[in-house]
Amino acid sequence: MAYPLVRALARIGPVVRVPRVGVVVSDAALARAVLTDTASFAKTGPGSPAALWTPVVGPSVLLNMEGAEHAALRRALADLFTPSAVAALCARVLAGPCAELRDRLVTGEAVDLVPVAQQAAGAVIAGLVGLDARDAAGPAFAAATAVTGMVRLARPELTARQVARGRAALAGITAPAADAYRDGDPATVPGRMRELGLTEREALGAVAAFALTGTETVVSFLPRLVALLHDARLLDALAADRGRVDACVEEALRVTVPSPVMLRRVAAPARIGTVEVVPGDRVVIATVSAARAYGGFDPDRPHPPAVRRLWFGAGPHFCLGMPLATAQVRLVLDAVLDAHGERPLGLVRRRVARRVLIPAYREMVVRGG
Repeated sequence: MAYPLVRALARIGPVVRVPRVGVVVSDAALARAVLTDTASFAKTGPGSPAALWTPVVGPSVLLNMEGAEHAALRRALADLFTPSAVAALCARVLAGPCAELRDRLVTGEAVDLVPVAQQAAGAVIAGLVGLDARDAAGPAFAAATAVTGMVRLARPELTARQVARGRAALAGITAPAADAYRDGDPATVPGRMRELGLTEREALGAVAAFALTGTETVVSFLPRLVALLHDARLLDALAADRGRVDACVEEALRVTVPSPVMLRRVAAPARIGTVEVVPGDRVVIATVSAARAYGGFDPDRPHPPAVRRLWFGAGPHFCLGMPLATAQVRLVLDAVLDAHGERPLGLVRRRVARRVLIPAYREMVVRGG
């Protein structure tokens, strides 16, 4: 019910106060203003992202931090997410799976891209946090969806039972990451956090947080990207000339909106458009409405400044993992386009997923003709 509600509110106005939900913002410029005003709008406190995630992953995991501590941890982890670092990680982890995907498609096999995306996203996060990608890829995605599947828009916090279930689901990936923390390898998130003097518990919380934020978004996006390119009859052109791929990926991100809703808590009296907000108010940024207001899929249309990469956030909380997400998307898409260049792909079957936080396909099967 959340999606129809959020989309309907955008037709009522750019900012609407909704009982039990919060102040819903559907305009891109106003959404960006909220995200960049960290003095008035916080990620911590009741109704914020921290209220959802801190009981599950602990207090020091970027997505539930503010101020100087957030900035210091972000700086310390930043070089793990540079374009060169993520390119090396993705090449190491995904070279084999992408080659296998291309070969399967070239031989005419029908391939469901959903499990392919799940394996790829899980493997990359596993590699990032110091786990064996071959063993941890599946559990990383399963753990993330087990937790995010409990989130509801009208419920600002998880129940005690849900917190316990979430911790249990994530334990399968955080427990092995303890070895990475003890090894102290600064090329991994746990090792880097040990260098900073954070505790093992805090480091394992960060592993859980990266699993939560770094798998489901990519898994939902990759099959939808290929479906959009197929439906727009762009696969032939992109297989022959990769010059437009980046623009197509950016436009597909705008249309699919991998972070469809973002939450903030009002920390100081402020105004959002014509609506006054006071400390304690919950702000629901309807990124899906803000981004989709600019129309359907059209890679030739430039993004206006207000909407540009809004689905990755804005200001000091802009998604640190954005380069990692785009690098793995590009590698998998290149494998699909390589195969299409040799044996044009058709979309055989697609079914949407139910009871998920982010809209996705349950099945999306392609095959070379």
